[in-house]
Amino acid sequence: MRRNIYILFIGITLATFFSSCQKDFEDVPLEEFTLDFVFSSTDSLGTQAKQYLNSVYSFMQNGHNRVGGDYLDAATNDAVSSSLTENDVYRLATGQYDAASQIGSDMRWSTYYQGIRTANTFITNIDVVPLMDTFNDGQPLNRAWKSEARFIRALHYFELVKRYGGVPLMGDMVPQLGDDLEISRNTFKECIDYIVGEMDAIKDSLRTMPVSDPTTLSHIVTREAAMALKARVLLYAASPLFNGGNIEAANPLTGYTDFSAERWKAAADAAKYFIDTYDYFELIPNFEDVFLVDVNKEIIFFRQGGTNTGLERTNGPVGFNGVNLGNGRTSPSQNLVDAFPMLDGKAIDDPTSAYSYDFSNMYQNRDPRLEKTILHNGSDWLNTTLETYLDGASNPTGATQKTKTSYYMRKFMGNFEKATNYSDVSHNWISFRYAEVLLNYAEAQNEYGGPSDDVYQVIKDIRARAGIEAGDDGMYGLNAGMTKEEMREAIHNERRIEMAFEEQRFWDIRRWKVADEVFAQPINGLIVINSAGVMNANLVPVLTTSFAERQYLYPIPYSEVIKNGNMVQNPGWEQ
Repeated sequence: MRRNIYILFIGITLATFFSSCQKDFEDVPLEEFTLDFVFSSTDSLGTQAKQYLNSVYSFMQNGHNRVGGDYLDAATNDAVSSSLTENDVYRLATGQYDAASQIGSDMRWSTYYQGIRTANTFITNIDVVPLMDTFNDGQPLNRAWKSEARFIRALHYFELVKRYGGVPLMGDMVPQLGDDLEISRNTFKECIDYIVGEMDAIKDSLRTMPVSDPTTLSHIVTREAAMALKARVLLYAASPLFNGGNIEAANPLTGYTDFSAERWKAAADAAKYFIDTYDYFELIPNFEDVFLVDVNKEIIFFRQGGTNTGLERTNGPVGFNGVNLGNGRTSPSQNLVDAFPMLDGKAIDDPTSAYSYDFSNMYQNRDPRLEKTILHNGSDWLNTTLETYLDGASNPTGATQKTKTSYYMRKFMGNFEKATNYSDVSHNWISFRYAEVLLNYAEAQNEYGGPSDDVYQVIKDIRARAGIEAGDDGMYGLNAGMTKEEMREAIHNERRIEMAFEEQRFWDIRRWKVADEVFAQPINGLIVINSAGVMNANLVPVLTTSFAERQYLYPIPYSEVIKNGNMVQNPGWEQ
């Protein structure tokens, strides 16, 4: 029986699959023979099926300048966009959206469901292909490929859930044109249980790290990626926004309708399982290399981004010429700069620090990650000293895109401090890395049982890798005998600076349910004035906004609510 699918309906062009077609299907309508060709019972190499699996992977996001040309973190208090227009991250930060006026670069409801449908097509058809290749002691490769698609499908659901709460779960359904799709939203709990259940179900059917051929396989979904996703999902589910702080307490679509400390335990257990089971992973010695070395023992899963200078050209400082011309798209905030501790791990306002913080010389004796994350006035870059003071080479006058804060983003870019020109650098997008799993464990374990020795050890290990001094007490700036609340503050800040610009902060301040507090304070930058060689810095607000309760979840697109009588809108977004 011929299997039908409308490939164009799911956004995959027929040309992709028919450029090398050897079968004669001239008498069969195109939309009717596609599945038989892609998932062929005679294709023992799985050539076309693998090509289709690549299309399943293609729906995953690359976070570099993803949101209308900006990093998502530029919609938090860690940065602003240098764009001269009121662009997507500005609208996100200021709440300029509603159900009918969406921000398409991040409110990607239809795109996620398109990805889910594509994955379902693969999942429901791959068993037909008689693959000769095997893995894990003789298991057919079909099994791994199918589980990879199930992972990607679950990841799409998680992206939906953290934006909207409970969403419709489609199972393995591949809707056809004309099908009745007035499907109700599943509860938040049902969605979390489904994603976690999928990860448990597929983990033994996936390849493991290290993969057999790192050059060609390092980007694939592995068992470890599945367990990392499980740990992240459970952490979000245990967090205040969904666990005890539901924006509509009795609404099962927007979170749990009760609080349970056991959810924190489940999150801690999932992260601890990863740490104890997969000893391949570690914090590699050099923080910068995490993002520049394609295959290293901290990366769990990444989205391929290519080898180029695009990231440098987009985000690098202005004031250079030719191949070194940067567009300075991302302006980190003074708020983020102030979050980095002193070299001994103490906060900049902590009087017990061995180093005295001086606003006029604020970059001296700081956490080394500051210099690896942010470029500032006086930083070395392209074999010169950056001038981000007013009218300096990297902060010229005139209506041009440039820093709004006197800062430029440094993270992810190649090691061009002493180079004379930009050169090609690998710019993959790391979706999961080992440092996050450690921080996930520390946060969940602290919330469940308080600051135990292993919670302390996580922060110590991350700070040690960063280059923070241990101190005579070996505490890396932490105080002994901290309360749960004190350790929570330390973990939250450690996560902020370690994971800066990695699409964590935007969601963290929401799941912690502190976004209203965060945006109650101005987002600050500096105006630096060069007075006869003496630099005078002045703190200035670059964005003042607020955050309404309804913004903790995005509005369901108005078009979905109108066409589906069973679709319930999120609280506060009803038309």
